[in-house]
Amino acid sequence: MLKIIPISFDSMGTRSMCIYVETKDVRIIVDPGVSLAPIRYGLPPHSLEIDKMEEDWRKIIEYGCKADIIVVTHYHYDHHNPDEGLEIYDGKIVFIKNPRDNINFSQKRRASYFLERIRDVPDKLEEADCKEYVFGSTKIRFSKPVFHGVNSRLGYVIEVFIDDGVDRLVYTSDVEGPSLDDQVEFLTECKPTIAFIDGPMTYMLGYRYPRHSLDRSIENISRVIEAGFVKTIILDHHLLRDITWMDKMKPLMDRVGGSNVKIMTAAEFIGKEPLMLEARRKELYELYPEKPSKRFNIREEG
Repeated sequence: MLKIIPISFDSMGTRSMCIYVETKDVRIIVDPGVSLAPIRYGLPPHSLEIDKMEEDWRKIIEYGCKADIIVVTHYHYDHHNPDEGLEIYDGKIVFIKNPRDNINFSQKRRASYFLERIRDVPDKLEEADCKEYVFGSTKIRFSKPVFHGVNSRLGYVIEVFIDDGVDRLVYTSDVEGPSLDDQVEFLTECKPTIAFIDGPMTYMLGYRYPRHSLDRSIENISRVIEAGFVKTIILDHHLLRDITWMDKMKPLMDRVGGSNVKIMTAAEFIGKEPLMLEARRKELYELYPEKPSKRFNIREEG
């Protein structure tokens, strides 16, 4: 049975989608990175956000050091950190998205810098796109590269499947939906019992995220639920940057409300209430007035 620990997620207070998964064969950490929005509502991060990010980063280092395998699904800074905590890669098996093909210019540059920084640190470094690996009774499979979102502007990501013979997990990475057929295809092929899904980017609805992509995402998630194999769906990441995300996802809840599938955030998965600090940044400055902090240099994730 999979032991799954969400380490850092948007519903837990930071921009991240970092999970730790343990089987009887291996310990795996996926996307060991965390960041904050440099500007939201015209405001820089509140000190409460910075405190939470620093707390989560310490946890990522802790679990990263315990892991046998590290997965980096793409090269945005909320999914990897090229400058700090590189000791987590020491002696590990590291699976990465191909840094040359199906990648935009920004991520290609970041990948080159990151790989130069960890050169000779891991025991094994593998480009994982479309590949499958077996460790005892544990199978780890990676999807083909799919869009980060609705087009190639932000590059590509690889999705992750982990099967220990009892539970089956799919981690979609940053699909922002999934609104596209090839993004949801991996879910329907792998038939996970639990899925960590980067939900629709509704906080930019009508601006950088089209309404029809939201509709299509709801349709695709509904079809996954109605197929009958999944027991738990965690919707998080981009979706939890929207304070009204539950209103936007009401059509999904109405459609599948009679099913036995649990739909929740990563925070709720570990028994906590969502801590949506970025979505509440304006409110934080009103409740706890302060001058913008210069304690941390926030790096753009995109």
